[in-house]
Amino acid sequence: MPEPQRYLLLVNPSAGGGRARRMLPQIETELATHGLAHRSLLTEGLEHGCAEARAGAARGEIPVVISGDGLIGQIGGAVAETGMPLGIIPGGRGNDLARVLGIPVGVPEAVAVLAGDARRRIDVGEVNGKRFLCIASCGFDSDANRIANEARWVKGHLVYAYAALRALAAWKPARFSLTLDGKHHELRGYSVAVANSKAYGGGMFIAPDAEIDDGLLDVVTTGEVGKLRFLVNLPKVFDGDHVDNDEVGVERAAEVRIEADRPFAVYADGDHIADLPATVRVLPGALPVIVPG
Repeated sequence: MPEPQRYLLLVNPSAGGGRARRMLPQIETELATHGLAHRSLLTEGLEHGCAEARAGAARGEIPVVISGDGLIGQIGGAVAETGMPLGIIPGGRGNDLARVLGIPVGVPEAVAVLAGDARRRIDVGEVNGKRFLCIASCGFDSDANRIANEARWVKGHLVYAYAALRALAAWKPARFSLTLDGKHHELRGYSVAVANSKAYGGGMFIAPDAEIDDGLLDVVTTGEVGKLRFLVNLPKVFDGDHVDNDEVGVERAAEVRIEADRPFAVYADGDHIADLPATVRVLPGALPVIVPG
C-alpha cells in the first residue's frame, strides 16, 4: 500500500492580526478527523516560508498555507512548476485568492476541501522575475498598499478604506508608459493593475472578467479624473462596475512592460514585490491548487 499523503502546514503567525496562529489547533483537530497526516511550522518571514515549502515539496509534502494572500502568493510562486499542489486555508485580512477559488473561510469547510483533493491548474504571474498569484499594481495603488501595511491599528477590511482615503488626499496624477505584447500605450492618471485573478484589497473586484487559468493578464488602467469623481466611484469596485466608467480601460496581454514619470513600488498580493520599471508576464497553468470539488 502507498504511504498516505502528508501535508506541511505553513502558518504565518501575524496574519489576520494573529488569527492564523489561533486557528491552528482547530485545523490540526480537523485534519486528524479526516485522517490527514501533517506537520506544522510557524513561518519567520516570506523567504523562510518559501524555503520550507520548497524543501517540503521535495520530500513529497503538500504545502498548505494558513495566511493571507501575501504568503500564499509567494509560496505558490515558489512551488509552481514543481508538480506539487498548493493547499490554502484562509487566515488573513483580505483572503482574495480563496474568495476567487471558492475556498471557504471556515476551518471545518476549508479542511474538507483539502480532504477532497480536487485540483485546478492556475496561472502564475511574474514581476521582474518575482512571482505572484493575484494582482500586481502600481501608482495610486502603491501609495494605498503602503499605507494599509503600515496601519496595524486599523482592524479588518476598514484598513483598505482608510488607506484609499489617505492616499487620495495626497495623490497627484502620474504618466505611465505601457507596452502590452509589443503594443505601446501612454496613460496619465491613477493606476495600472495587472491582474491574474479578479480581486484584491479584501473583495475589490478590480478585474471582474479576469480568469485565473486563461493564460492571459487583464490590464486595468484608471485615467485622469477629479478626486471627487474618483472617490464617488470607488465603491463600484466591490461589484466590478467601475470598468464601465470612461476613465477605466481594460486590455489583455501575456506580457506587460510598465514605466512611469516618477518612482513607484509594485505591490502584488499585498506585498512590495518590485519597483518600476517592471515587466509582468504570465506562466500559464504553472500551479495546481486544491479547490472545492
